[in-house]
Amino acid sequence: MTDIESVQKYIEEHQERFQRELVELLQIPSVSTEPSCKEEVARAASWVADNLRKAGLEVEVVETEGHPIVHGWWSGAPGQPTALVYGHYDVQPPEPLEDWVSGPFEPTVRDGNLYARGATDDKGQMFTHMKSVEAWIQATGSLPINLHLVIEGEEEIGSPHLPAFLESRRADLTCDCAVVSDTAQFAPGMPAITYGLKGLTFYEVTLTGPQRDLHSGVYGGAVGNPANNLARILADLLDEEGRIQIPGFYDDCRPLADWEREQFAALPFDEDGFREYVGMDALFGEEGFSTLERKWARPTCDINGLTAGYQGEGAKTIVPSKATGKVSFRLVPDQDPEAIAAAFCRFVEERVRPGVRCEIDSHTGCRAVLVPVDSAYCQAAVRAIEQGFGTPPVFIREGGSIPIVESFKSILEVDTLLLGWGQNDDNLHSPNEKFSLADFEKGTRTSAHLWQELARRE
Repeated sequence: MTDIESVQKYIEEHQERFQRELVELLQIPSVSTEPSCKEEVARAASWVADNLRKAGLEVEVVETEGHPIVHGWWSGAPGQPTALVYGHYDVQPPEPLEDWVSGPFEPTVRDGNLYARGATDDKGQMFTHMKSVEAWIQATGSLPINLHLVIEGEEEIGSPHLPAFLESRRADLTCDCAVVSDTAQFAPGMPAITYGLKGLTFYEVTLTGPQRDLHSGVYGGAVGNPANNLARILADLLDEEGRIQIPGFYDDCRPLADWEREQFAALPFDEDGFREYVGMDALFGEEGFSTLERKWARPTCDINGLTAGYQGEGAKTIVPSKATGKVSFRLVPDQDPEAIAAAFCRFVEERVRPGVRCEIDSHTGCRAVLVPVDSAYCQAAVRAIEQGFGTPPVFIREGGSIPIVESFKSILEVDTLLLGWGQNDDNLHSPNEKFSLADFEKGTRTSAHLWQELARRE
């Protein structure tokens, strides 16, 4: 029996235990944004560290000013590549609780899916790599490559302490590629490699007029209304064809390659099903591009929140003192978040009316990521997925952002393999989050093949 056959036999024989252990991890309410859960987050870190030690790895728990980072490693394959697996054990808040069929921290199996907060984002997907490592070490006594696992507890709050950890351990974490499973397959039975992520820049614009709310009959027309002003500014951001109107916004956008447009068009994307899923009568976006191209590879502007004036029932006729809007831009390769920030601020400030004061706070920002699909490491992932899922993956891009992927590129100088085992309807960040148990097993098998294929890189 070959090594990989022994590993796959171990996974098959221990799959029920793997599922029980995943249930234990999902029972821990490791909500990183909630101060009252701090001890539970620490408990999840300890649980992950203990599980890695039992698997056969060396492990350290690195304390930060926030939540711990768990670092496990195997360095017993001299001359072979080194991969770094990243995951996170923290989860989103579970609210609204009333919308859960079963408790968010009471893992429940229904129709072949495991329901719990963190099931797919990211405990379940992360756990596939932890278990494939265990299978290799316990079944064969070693791994075919060198490996780091960096599993943090602050991803859901922006990973504030992870870049400093990477900087401080740069020499220790030298690797050839990173591996992240925090994305999704294209569709059931159609695994995918995500080779592109959008960048992100986010702002909170606050316009302040009079020092207090004023009677609109007495003062209306004589003073600037910050709500009117903000509404006009935000309306000016997009034209009728969905094009962003900030001067120079599109100057650095990298266009889609012909092969990308051809591949996206060939995917079995159901426009009507997508429209029905989001509950819209029609779809809308930038003219000249398909829905997938808009979602994955074109920059976007979205108003995320608006607050101004009276919000209760009935009428209250006022000139509000203050109006606030939250605006985000998803960026594509070659766009610079800092340049977009400067252009956005100019756009807003030029439209502020006399007497109204403007304050712009900038929040999260990261560049877009594009990974070469023809690299030896990406092609190793193609072979591993085909063996684990029984079908080759498709290449897709993602409209979301994973800032740590940019950190791996800028700090460790490596590309990231984004290998998602989840499904698009797994309800991550929403009630009734789930993870297919069949995909959990296939993901574990694929992960085991990946370590061998990386060692065989061609």
